[in-house]
Amino acid sequence: MTLFRTAAATIAALLSTVSQASAQTIDERLTTASIEAGEGVFRKCKACHTAEKDAPNRVGPNLYGIVGQEKGAAEGFRYSPAIATAGGAWSPQELDAYLENPRRAIPGTRMAFPGLRDPEDRADVIAYLRTMSDTPADENAADLRPSDGSSGEDGAEDFGLLVDGAGAEETYDACTACHSEMIVVQQGKTRDGWDKLLDWMIEEQGMAELPPDERDAILDYLAQHYNTDRPNFPQR
Repeated sequence: MTLFRTAAATIAALLSTVSQASAQTIDERLTTASIEAGEGVFRKCKACHTAEKDAPNRVGPNLYGIVGQEKGAAEGFRYSPAIATAGGAWSPQELDAYLENPRRAIPGTRMAFPGLRDPEDRADVIAYLRTMSDTPADENAADLRPSDGSSGEDGAEDFGLLVDGAGAEETYDACTACHSEMIVVQQGKTRDGWDKLLDWMIEEQGMAELPPDERDAILDYLAQHYNTDRPNFPQR
C-alpha cells in the first residue's frame, strides 16, 4: 500500500509539473529553456532533418535558420501543398503549436512525427534551433535546467528500453524519430536481417539514407544486442 501511495504521489507530481508548464506561454517557457536539453530532444528529429548550415535536406528540410523563416522556404525541398501555402513565418508560437501536434496545426502536412507532448521539450528544442542561425537568438534561453538524463553531471545517456552500449545512440536517433524504441526490442534478427530491414525502410518507407559509418554502427549494435539467439527484450 505504501509503495502504491508513493507511486501515485510521484505520478500526481509529474502531472502537476506538466500542467503548470502547459499553462505557460512559449515566451515564458523560453526564459528557462535549456539549449543543451534541446539538442538532446532534437535527436528525435535527426533521422529526417539536419540543422547545420549548408547541410543537405533529408526526408524533411534542413532546419538551419528555421526560427523566423518563412514557411516552405528551405531551398531545394519539395514541401507538401499544406506547408507550401500555409504562409507566414515560423515564430516560436507557430513552432510550439506545430511541434505539439503537426497534423492538427497544419492539416495535410506530410510530416509523420506524432509531436512532442511535453511543453518543456518543445521550448528546449526551439531554444536550440534559435542558436542554429546566422543571427542566433539565444539570449532568452537560460540553459539552467538539467537535460533530463541526456547529458547530466555523470554523462549518463538515456536510450529508453534500448541496451546501453556502442551504437545505442545512433540506433536511438535513427529509430525514435518515427517509432518507439519498442519496435526494436520486440524483434530479433541477424545482422543481414537488420540490414535488409534498413534497406526496406529507406526504399519503401521514406527513411533518410544513413551515412555508412553510422549504418555500420547501428548494424553492429543490433547484431550484438537484438540477434536471434537471445530474448528480444533487453536484460538489465
